[in-house]
Amino acid sequence: MRTLSEIPLPEPPLADGEVLLRPFDRDDEAALVEALRDPEIPRWTSIPSPYRDRDAREYVARAERERRAGRELGLAIVERARGALLGGIGLVMDAPQGRAEIGYWVAAGARRRGVGSRALRLLSRWALEALAVGRVEVLAHPANEPSQRLAEAAGFTREGLLRSYRVRKGRREDLVMFSLLPEDP
Repeated sequence: MRTLSEIPLPEPPLADGEVLLRPFDRDDEAALVEALRDPEIPRWTSIPSPYRDRDAREYVARAERERRAGRELGLAIVERARGALLGGIGLVMDAPQGRAEIGYWVAAGARRRGVGSRALRLLSRWALEALAVGRVEVLAHPANEPSQRLAEAAGFTREGLLRSYRVRKGRREDLVMFSLLPEDP
């Protein structure tokens, strides 16, 4: 795996018949605020609650800086046919270890349609191939069963429980580790 000074944007953009992954832009800010006010999303993520217009503006601006610095690639999950915002997915690089962690959220109206697993498959395969990472990880809270099912539907292998693994919103929490390796089907 090479060290990245900048994470390249996938070219062509990652897509299948239903979803397209593209960078967030200013036109997404209102839809971001609307989607991220759903209490289920901050319940399982580090996304602030309540989510405000300022949060959306700051995120869109920060996402491009983080990508250029080689740390994180944040992408909007949009409906391929109409361009409606369905969710978000992000890849956080750990270049020295040759791995990446992917996190995601799906808007309430897009859940249970395979949107998240489609996006996760697209981004994880791209990371394994284009970025040559040796491992892609997904971490899910043990009580977040939909996220765990999503990771498994995208081909990730459940590895086990990481006790007191990470601090989120001021508290240590356990997380379930899932992985995808280049040789996995």
